[in-house]
Amino acid sequence: MGVASTEIQAMDIAQTAGRGRSTEIFTLVYAVFVAGLCSIVYELLIATTVVYFLGDSVRYFSLTIGLYMAALGLGAFASKFVKGNLLRFLVGAEVALGLLGGFSVPVLYLAFSHSDVFIWVYASLTLAIGFLIGLEVPFLTRLLETYESLRISIAHVLSLDYLGALIATLAFPLLLLPFLGTFKSGLVLGLVNMTIGLLVLWCFGRQIGQGSASLFRALSLLIAVAIIAALVLSNHVLAAWNKSVYDGRILHSERSALQEIVLTKFRNDLRLYLNGSLQFSSVDEHRYHESLVHVPLSFIDPDRESLNVLLLGGGDGLAVRELLKHARVSRVTLVDLDPAVINLARTNHWVRDLNGGSLEDGDRVRVVIGDAMTYLQNRRELHDVILSDLPDPSSTDLARLYSMEFYKLVRANLHPEGVFAGQSTSPYFANDAFWSIHDTVSKVFDNVRPYHVLVPSFGDWGFVLASAGGLGTPIAPLPTETRFIDPGVVNKLFVFSRDLRPKSEESVSTLDRPIVLRHYLDGWRHWGR
Repeated sequence: MGVASTEIQAMDIAQTAGRGRSTEIFTLVYAVFVAGLCSIVYELLIATTVVYFLGDSVRYFSLTIGLYMAALGLGAFASKFVKGNLLRFLVGAEVALGLLGGFSVPVLYLAFSHSDVFIWVYASLTLAIGFLIGLEVPFLTRLLETYESLRISIAHVLSLDYLGALIATLAFPLLLLPFLGTFKSGLVLGLVNMTIGLLVLWCFGRQIGQGSASLFRALSLLIAVAIIAALVLSNHVLAAWNKSVYDGRILHSERSALQEIVLTKFRNDLRLYLNGSLQFSSVDEHRYHESLVHVPLSFIDPDRESLNVLLLGGGDGLAVRELLKHARVSRVTLVDLDPAVINLARTNHWVRDLNGGSLEDGDRVRVVIGDAMTYLQNRRELHDVILSDLPDPSSTDLARLYSMEFYKLVRANLHPEGVFAGQSTSPYFANDAFWSIHDTVSKVFDNVRPYHVLVPSFGDWGFVLASAGGLGTPIAPLPTETRFIDPGVVNKLFVFSRDLRPKSEESVSTLDRPIVLRHYLDGWRHWGR
């Protein structure tokens, strides 16, 4: 019986050791997978937040990738100097990653209030997170090497790391950004990151050492509690931040799948911001929208009835309001990318009062949710008037809507005797960008005439009018309900003073070479925007 009992005890010990070994391997495998997932999401969040504040997606996504990869290399190189208890260093790296990654977006929001340090904070966060990940992967490889051959452990680490990165790149645009937004996504991923450290502490506590394990456990729990508190208070924090950035009382704030939408009111001034950029001020928006709409329609033969108008952008309904003042406009097709803006224009009583409920005119107005360029590519019919009320070319995605290829699509969708007009940023603040848009349109249309108007909340603002046919004199009657435009004003809008005329040679923007983007950023950067 004694021998049998000893054999049974030995078997139990072996089974327990086997289970312990499996648990340790699972813990390290989990760490590799989650580390790959979290690291990519952190960098995507940082780049997205910076683009949200500064625009120029190509520049900042490229810069983020470059800094991140360089920091990965530095971390991997530095890891060879780390000796001793690798588990202790691994937990320390995970705790630091959870803290930095989880609070990366809140820190960027805070830094934006101090613009002189924003870029340095952004670069420091990117480098620090990349460096820690660079340390982490070699640590995990070396730890797995004690369980299997180096060849197999490297293969496992890299494959799991890449799999985590794949899932991250899918989850970020499809789940995290639409449902949580940048602010909360970083905090949630910080919590996920902390589970690595806690799991390693639970599984390898004895190897790490009682004193170190207790310290790391306390730090991990403290950071986890701080992240949870930030998540609970995130709506209040964002509301307070918005109040510090935007003038007036915030009536509405939401993060749609595409952008940050903020509606404010100060006295009688209602303002809409998308990704921090002012879209309209109720005090003077009529000057902009009347110029965008009534000027091109005044060039349409007054004998032509039943006009079919295509409006690209303008989801706030304000340009539609002006179009519906023309009795001969029989149909307006509005194409806007963000359904949240359309919903705001239809349901928010402040915006609805301003646009006169224009989007509810089911007989004359049709709303299409989609990309303007895609809509034009899927040509359905010819339009008598096409208006572009799209955001400024502040990023590569938006610059394509000011390219020669885009305007070729506009012409293909325009009636031979039709008219096109589009907002073209400020000829004063971004002079080269304005004339680049003019030059690009001129490569596509036979007759092009630039015009501009003073909109106090924006400054001197420009438009481009174009037609494949002739552009004579504006003879069509204007609506009587206008507040700014009248026949005497229209002709004056086409006059440019010396300081607003082109300051550089012709520059045509294309999809391949989005020159307008560089001109736009250079122009507005000079004025601190």
